[in-house]
Amino acid sequence: MTIDQVDQVTFEEDWRAWRDGRDKALGDPHGFLAVTAIHWLDGAPARFDDVPGAWATGGHGVSVDLAEGESLVVDGATVKGHYDFGVIAERASITATFGDAVVEVAKRGGRDIVRPRHPSHDLVQRYAGTPTYGPDPQWVVSGRFEPFDPPRAVSVNAAIAGLEHVYDAPGRIAFELQGQTHYLTAFSTETPGSLFILFKDATSGVTTYAASRTLSVTAPDEEGRVVLDFNRAANLPCAYTDHATCPLAPRENTLPVAVEAGEQTPYERHGV
Repeated sequence: MTIDQVDQVTFEEDWRAWRDGRDKALGDPHGFLAVTAIHWLDGAPARFDDVPGAWATGGHGVSVDLAEGESLVVDGATVKGHYDFGVIAERASITATFGDAVVEVAKRGGRDIVRPRHPSHDLVQRYAGTPTYGPDPQWVVSGRFEPFDPPRAVSVNAAIAGLEHVYDAPGRIAFELQGQTHYLTAFSTETPGSLFILFKDATSGVTTYAASRTLSVTAPDEEGRVVLDFNRAANLPCAYTDHATCPLAPRENTLPVAVEAGEQTPYERHGV
């Protein structure tokens, strides 16, 4: 076996390990495929079929009133009656459990939500993996991070109409693909220095999910060099469920070429 063959084997093994991790996360009994609904809260207490309690939000944040016989477990403690979750920051969330299910209490697009997740939900029970392009080293591309001065706050649309997300964009990534120079606005993550990209390309709505895909990028080196491995272009949760508030790619992040790499349209969306 040659060195090149060894490298190819390692490349494919690493990619398959990434795929296995993706499938494990998607098939998690409390993952996004287990979400049964997204409930938008307001000042009037409301009850829902898939989670105990009457839920509301106001100036003091999210609260729930649990009836006789109802309870939740929050941070390991059983709560009954009235419980205040408090003010939740944008894109933050608190998880409570009840029986074999959980409920995510969160803020998305400036609005408070509760999102129950049930392991028995049909979508998670039927999950049979995600179709993908095969791993191909030609889709591993060198790029250059070009910082914005100053960094920009970029508003992007969401999978749910009328909702917007605002992300910090420290710069853009320039790279060559199919003989052309392309630029993609990059966003910050919770890991200092690392980035992620939301993008569309000529496969979007054809073989890949129409709304957007996402790609994680490790921190640029001292000279601003990065690597874009489009083999790991991943679907957002909204590709599988209508109960997700995923951000969509900004207009400038639509590539005119077909990126035939990474995850394709989920089976769950075929025929939708």
